[in-house]
Amino acid sequence: MRFKIIPTIIIIVFTATFIIFFKGLKNSNIYTPNVDLEKKVPSLVFKSFDTNLDIISENIFNKNKFYLVNIWASWCIPCRDEHKFLMKLKKREEIELIGLNYKDNNKNAQNFLGELGNPYDKIFVDKDGTSSINWGAYGVPESFLIYKNKIIKRYIGPINNRNVIEIEKIIK
Repeated sequence: MRFKIIPTIIIIVFTATFIIFFKGLKNSNIYTPNVDLEKKVPSLVFKSFDTNLDIISENIFNKNKFYLVNIWASWCIPCRDEHKFLMKLKKREEIELIGLNYKDNNKNAQNFLGELGNPYDKIFVDKDGTSSINWGAYGVPESFLIYKNKIIKRYIGPINNRNVIEIEKIIK
């Protein structure tokens, strides 16, 4: 009798464990951040890309204008892919593009812009990545659409044609 109880308990424990793990596989634990935001622009001090002067973020954004803050780097392959779409957005007068150069070498970043063109109205430097983290970025490229000092939309990954069309609809 005792010999039948132990295998039965082992089978029950194994079956229960299997069921728990199997149900866990069906539940997605992948975190997807909210891309539609109404979050205030973080108050940060940036270094200017050209002059290396300190700039306070509150002094950058005009209340009644659209801005697209784009976090990029010269070593980032998807940043090259999105560049043509940023150049397309640059032609729009209703929006100002602000680049945040992420953990990059200044010379490499200048070469990148020299080769592909500069879509940005202003560029700031984030040498250690803390400014991007304070924005809530997960990596590069990532972009934030801003209006009235609020982040109204977030684009994770490279900007594409669908995003450009959406941004153009929003800023009209």
